[in-house]
Amino acid sequence: MSSTGHLTSTSDLTRRRQLAAFGVICIAELLIVLDMTVINVALPSIGIELETGISGLQWIVDAYTLTFSGLLLAFGNLGDRYGRRRLLLIGLTGLGLTCIIGALGDTLEQVITSRALMGVFAAVVLPATLAVITNLFPKPKERALAIGVWSSIAGVAVAIGPISGGWLLEHFSWHSVFWLNVPVAIVAVAAVAVVVPESKASVVGPLDVVGVLLSIAGVSLLVFIVIEAPKFGWLSVTTLGGFALSVALLVGFVYRELHTESPVLDVTLFKIRPFAWPAVAIAVGYFSLFGFLFLITQYFQGVREYSPLAFGIATLPFAAALAVSSPAATLIAQKIGTMPVLVTGLILIGAGLLVAGQVELTSSYLTLVLPAMLLLAVGIAIIQGPATESIMSSLPLDEAGAGSAVNDTTREIGGTLGVAVLGSIVASYYVSTVKPLVDAIPNAMITDTERGYATSSVLSVIELQKREIPAMFEPSRQQLIMQMKEAALRGSEVAAYFGAAAVFICAAVVFVMLPRQYRTTGMLAITDDDGEEISVTK
Repeated sequence: MSSTGHLTSTSDLTRRRQLAAFGVICIAELLIVLDMTVINVALPSIGIELETGISGLQWIVDAYTLTFSGLLLAFGNLGDRYGRRRLLLIGLTGLGLTCIIGALGDTLEQVITSRALMGVFAAVVLPATLAVITNLFPKPKERALAIGVWSSIAGVAVAIGPISGGWLLEHFSWHSVFWLNVPVAIVAVAAVAVVVPESKASVVGPLDVVGVLLSIAGVSLLVFIVIEAPKFGWLSVTTLGGFALSVALLVGFVYRELHTESPVLDVTLFKIRPFAWPAVAIAVGYFSLFGFLFLITQYFQGVREYSPLAFGIATLPFAAALAVSSPAATLIAQKIGTMPVLVTGLILIGAGLLVAGQVELTSSYLTLVLPAMLLLAVGIAIIQGPATESIMSSLPLDEAGAGSAVNDTTREIGGTLGVAVLGSIVASYYVSTVKPLVDAIPNAMITDTERGYATSSVLSVIELQKREIPAMFEPSRQQLIMQMKEAALRGSEVAAYFGAAAVFICAAVVFVMLPRQYRTTGMLAITDDDGEEISVTK
């Protein structure tokens, strides 16, 4: 591939159109991240109306994650090849249409189908957003600031998702969380068509169909096994066999990419430390972020019994801290180096998880919960902008879509692992503690469906509180609820400490492996250990 990308009339873009295009890209990204957060607050309502259990509700979330993660690399390459603006238009249109399937759905199968298709089109859109940004802003400082803002959109979505979803559920049915996306998608499609310039690789070889299929199969199987490992057992034959097969497929993908003239992803880029180690930092950062969001959802909606809207309001400081910190961190990394910033962010995340592990039933929101959220939010914000900037600056413009896909895929796999691993730790402790207690409850106090919910998750507390039972059973119910909350907190404590250990280990590895003097200075221009500029042009 050529070392330069092609952007239609880049030098002729007016400043106004450049900023307008950037604003549209942020709206498109917001729509994607919003889809990942808004659905969570609707799960209890969906479960009740569709009479589905915990497994069905999990697949409403996981169907999106599975298709999204598995297709990112493929669509990142196709965007480089056929045009990122074109893929934005296709993806946003498809996303709006597939949301309607969920909005009109009245069965679990329809909702899961909608979510899976939404994940497909989200994978079309997200790599293109970051690739367009790297072409819109060729100047290093402007690009760093733009990537920082792009990264902070996740924080905005963390705030908008629970609050908007909570407000909708207080006034409308759960179908409204799907309808929410439709007008946003319509506006985004129109805006992309008007203001976003086309960009794509200037020279491309033949499409590597085998590489595309291997990447989809390998990543999809890996994500599926991670999702299902808590159900099958982490050391079961199914889980270990699935991991082995996914590794074999990914090894086959790497071999294929090393021996084809036009690879889906230039895997030799992973030899470049400023490309590889920031990707690891992002994966571990999102491992902790998604795991923490899982724990905090259990805490606010199960232990504290907050409504969806109150839950959204309680997480506003987390979202605000994340949104504000990202742009500044990216610019700071250009001045003092990427490694110190990434290590600082990882240490803050670890500290936040340590604080979160100390939360008790009587803990104050202001003294423990809020500090934990702020430490973790600032830590994530400090990591994601500089790490993304480092990854993208290690690439030629022709491969911006593929680089963006690597950045997004590491986030998704890290986040999926975070929910699966930390969630499995919480579930193991919770189920082993609560199941004997629930099994001993008289049938007059709880139905079989409620018994299953109570055994599976502390989120069932709110429904148990609403249940009308004879007065003689009220003390027993309150005792059970307190024991459920205590079990959830003890499981969360172990999970938080495990997550903190993983983050601190990653911080040590990044400190050793990423050059101290490295900082991004512009596309295709990075510095080595001695501060000398080196080129990564292929």
